[in-house]
Amino acid sequence: MASLKINLKDTIKDIDENANLVGRVWVPGNPSGPCVVLIKNKEAIDITKIFPTTTNLFEYDNPIEKINGKNNLISLGNIDDIIQNTPIEERDAKKPWLLSPCDLQAIKAAGVTFVSSMLERVIEEKARGDWSAAQEIRNKISSLIGNNLSEIKPGSRDALKVKDLLIKQNLWSQYLEVGIGSDAEIFTKSQPMSSVGNGFEIGILEDSNWNNPEPEVVLAVNSKNKIIGATLGNDVNLRDYEGRSALLLGKAKDNNASCALGPFIRLFENNFNLENIKNFEIAVKINGLDGFKHEEIYSMKEISRDPEDLVNQCSSKNHNYPDGLMLFLGTMFTPFMDREQPGKGFTHKIGDIVTVHTKEIGSLNNRINYSHLCEPWNFGTSALLKNLVSRGVI
Repeated sequence: MASLKINLKDTIKDIDENANLVGRVWVPGNPSGPCVVLIKNKEAIDITKIFPTTTNLFEYDNPIEKINGKNNLISLGNIDDIIQNTPIEERDAKKPWLLSPCDLQAIKAAGVTFVSSMLERVIEEKARGDWSAAQEIRNKISSLIGNNLSEIKPGSRDALKVKDLLIKQNLWSQYLEVGIGSDAEIFTKSQPMSSVGNGFEIGILEDSNWNNPEPEVVLAVNSKNKIIGATLGNDVNLRDYEGRSALLLGKAKDNNASCALGPFIRLFENNFNLENIKNFEIAVKINGLDGFKHEEIYSMKEISRDPEDLVNQCSSKNHNYPDGLMLFLGTMFTPFMDREQPGKGFTHKIGDIVTVHTKEIGSLNNRINYSHLCEPWNFGTSALLKNLVSRGVI
């Protein structure tokens, strides 16, 4: 089957050359294995002997200072060449390729943190996964409340008033409960070591006929609950599964290759911090083999919950993460543009190219395929530890 080529040449072209970018690269050899890298002067500098995993790196207050104090660090090659070598159909297995930038961290996600996507979740639930009922429900909700939820602080008195109104109209939903209630929705998106990186295929289930990308900002958090950086993510979602029942969330969210992260984690420093993230403009592009094209820009200013509050609701005295975590902050993507059938809105087709971009972090580029046809996940936590031992890293 013909496929669109993933364009990777501009992955990090817009990023400030002084940005501290860290990630992971697979290096062939005897034995082969993943290396932690720092991007410096367009070179992928191998820092694995200092930080065997990105989890280790997260734990240091100033990892760059520790790296700069080391001599004889080697380059694994030009980072643009490594990125270009990543797609499996073009990969030279004798040369390095890019991986997802995280390893042992838990991969968590916050749901319904943007009003527009929150209302789409309500529609999914009320339609019970039936796309044909979605437009009528969307119109009913819009005529009742419009977009007046965007200024409401979750858990506030105004939020309770909206709750009462929607209950009377039989439109209250569990998604509104976590969208404007005091408790955020936090769930496990994927398993440690299971995420794919920039240039990989990402997966949907073969029997899903209503699904979409979920472009998001993802925070890197260490075991001490400190946010140390950020990357981009695609929290692929099966709307028909989740719409039938929220108890199917695991099947809607956690499948082979259904979680993409990258291209790199940008570490916080004086000129890049959480305030920058709160002002991100996120560009999303979708290109299909059928000629479908969609491009939109979203603002992180529209998020209804503070990112620090989401981290604190996820990681606290009640729930520790000794290996740190990656936290998806929720999507701003609203998939109601019709692709084919009027009223069905958007759904993926095999071969779609999805690009998530912000100038501060770069681009995350992936192609849609069925989960069982994507590159299989066969290198987990135990494999990583055995590999690091065999290479004399730990």
